[in-house]
Amino acid sequence: MDLQTLDTLTTGIALLACVLAVIGVHVYAKGRAQRAALVDRLTSAGQVPYVGRRRRFRNLDRRLRRTQLGRKLELRLAATGLDITPGEFFAAMLAAVAGLWLVGQATLAPFFGPIAGLLGIWAAVQFLNWQRQKRIEKFINQLPELARILANATHAGLALRTAIGMAAEELEAPAGEELAKVADQLAVGMTMDDALGEMAERLPSRELVVLVTTLVLSNKAGGQVVSALRNLTETLEERKETRREVRTQLSQVSMTSYAVPVLGVGSLFLMNGVKDGALERMTGSPFGQGAVIIAFALYAVGFILIRRMSRIDV
Repeated sequence: MDLQTLDTLTTGIALLACVLAVIGVHVYAKGRAQRAALVDRLTSAGQVPYVGRRRRFRNLDRRLRRTQLGRKLELRLAATGLDITPGEFFAAMLAAVAGLWLVGQATLAPFFGPIAGLLGIWAAVQFLNWQRQKRIEKFINQLPELARILANATHAGLALRTAIGMAAEELEAPAGEELAKVADQLAVGMTMDDALGEMAERLPSRELVVLVTTLVLSNKAGGQVVSALRNLTETLEERKETRREVRTQLSQVSMTSYAVPVLGVGSLFLMNGVKDGALERMTGSPFGQGAVIIAFALYAVGFILIRRMSRIDV
């Protein structure tokens, strides 16, 4: 190939690249204009689209949602109200497990690396349970106000569907968010029983089950829904005060259940600090490793027993 032919070929490729670049910019600008027009149209219609943060680990999230573990994790995250996907939570848990593994292996002994990793998984599960329980408690505290709003709305002659939508606008999270989901499900044709039943499954509590049962029965058979909701409001207020008193009485026991394993782990650091390398020599033999595993198992059993004995269902 001579020099003139090479110049011609290079010029042609450069011109083609420029043409493709111009076409790409034109398509990108057209797409942005169409998206802006769609956002303006939805905004003017009262349907503001969700504009959230950029999600990470999308491939991991898609693969995880196809598994049974991913679906369970998605339901658990939905109950906690956290703005995080299953893929993001799983990646963060793996990073925490790897970090704790390295810290336990470097500060104590190589034998404690896997144990620290398992503690990381347990801590992640407990974090989800704590977030879920905290959201449930907050929702239970809002139930008297929710029942009062529904009673006033139905007393004014509004339908139950309309009353739920109005309560979703007036109440704060999590009650407002959950009722908004129920209102959206009712708008797309889901029955009242199924929509309220899914809400009761996401935030399980006796108070919510009673409220859902009252609403479902009143919606099916009619009757004095206003008087039932007002009586339920008084009952929920009394249960709210009772739960607060029980929680105050058991706060010391709850702190004891967490203090027991913390003291056990702290004793390991103290032992290794008094004599450097003591834990490595102790876990160098099968008997020492067995003793450590038994000790951690006893601490776990003590934690579970204290939590079970201090649990009082109101």
